[in-house]
Amino acid sequence: MTAARTHLVWDWNGTLLDDLDLVVRATNVAFASVGGTPVTADEHRVRFRRPIVDYYAEMLGRAVDAEAFGALERVFHDAYRAGLTTCALAADATTAIAAWPGSQSLLSMWFHDELVPTVHTYGLTPHFTRVDGLRATVGGGLKAQWLAKHLAELGLDGGQVVLIGDSLDDADAAVSVGARCVLYTGGLSDPVRLRTSGHPVADTLTGAVTLATTLP
Repeated sequence: MTAARTHLVWDWNGTLLDDLDLVVRATNVAFASVGGTPVTADEHRVRFRRPIVDYYAEMLGRAVDAEAFGALERVFHDAYRAGLTTCALAADATTAIAAWPGSQSLLSMWFHDELVPTVHTYGLTPHFTRVDGLRATVGGGLKAQWLAKHLAELGLDGGQVVLIGDSLDDADAAVSVGARCVLYTGGLSDPVRLRTSGHPVADTLTGAVTLATTLP
């Protein structure tokens, strides 16, 4: 089987890695550190967006400057790291990876130096021609610029590429480089928001790969 687009870029958090519960727990630890009220998983899925500083400001009901955002992010990531060993891959992640007929890579907005060994721990490294995470000290921004760099390092044009991710930020990043995107409803975003985006949507990763192989 030959894909119309020959390269697949996977998202990590909320896509290949099933970490919604951990993300919500870590978010609530961060909110509690500044007197904020906790959010539920459903509320997080509906209201989360990038830049993350805007999400924090909305949920806390006040402006969040750079210093405050940095402090919240440190608390979040400490709590996230502490619980990471509790996370499993999405149920059909390995099956979906095996189903793609072309080359594959992984791009995450999680910190690069932590992402690479984590992906290796799950036994996925051999499947990817490249694994890239965020090369910055503070995260929370948009994915588009990092996808452009990722594809440049791979020597790929966006027209060769489809991205599978769980957020509208993934879709926006794909559009920005001329790639296509299939959105996965099992991750960190509200499925209703994804279904109204105009992008192809799948409820499983294997379904997302099936859709990806048909995109022009």
